[in-house]
Amino acid sequence: MSRLRTLFLALAGVLLTSPLALAVQDPPAEGAAKDSGVNVLEAINQAGVIGYLIILMSMVAGALVIEHFTSIKREKLAPPETIDEIEELLSEGNYQEALELCEGEQNFFTNVAAAGIRKIGHSFAAMEKSIEEMEDEESIKLQQKIGWLSMIAGIGPMMGLFGTVVGMVGAFATIAQAESGVEPADFAGDISMALMTTVLGLTVAIPTTGFYAFFKNRVTMTTLEIGALIEDMFERFRATE
Repeated sequence: MSRLRTLFLALAGVLLTSPLALAVQDPPAEGAAKDSGVNVLEAINQAGVIGYLIILMSMVAGALVIEHFTSIKREKLAPPETIDEIEELLSEGNYQEALELCEGEQNFFTNVAAAGIRKIGHSFAAMEKSIEEMEDEESIKLQQKIGWLSMIAGIGPMMGLFGTVVGMVGAFATIAQAESGVEPADFAGDISMALMTTVLGLTVAIPTTGFYAFFKNRVTMTTLEIGALIEDMFERFRATE
């Protein structure tokens, strides 16, 4: 699992923070050396302001991916040592201490467990409902957290398309304003912008979509596991009803 995590982090750094990797080289001209091409700064300049915005989005997406890898995992959402402590306190009947522990170490597990502990003394149905409501609330928070990746994945191609349209409009405007014959070099900059922004938008959107799907599945599986664990923990109160 650690190797897989390292691989995803490497992909995040390469694909999300360096979207120009797929578009930094032009075909060599006649008589030119095969290794001559467009460097990174020239590619960025060709993409214009829209390209800069897409690159900024890729950096944000990369930072989010790294943060999600460190925070959205079982050990962070439900620390094993905290689970053992609360289990022991509930077994001993120290409900107030268990509640204080949950309130002092807030995470997915402790927030849900605290909702159940507060209902001790009420009917098991009321306790179960309180736990389920808090589980839903915590799950929604996690879904909203990873939702930024989905937004970036959706906006990236749209920004690229917008840059394409702007570039094509500029190219046709150049052709329309020309009084004599138009050379390809006259509107090459606009066409270059149109194509470069499309490439950048797709280069950001493709890996971001993959990471969003990965974290969405992780959130679903982790919340189900924690929910089952809490259900077993509070099952003891069903028999005392």
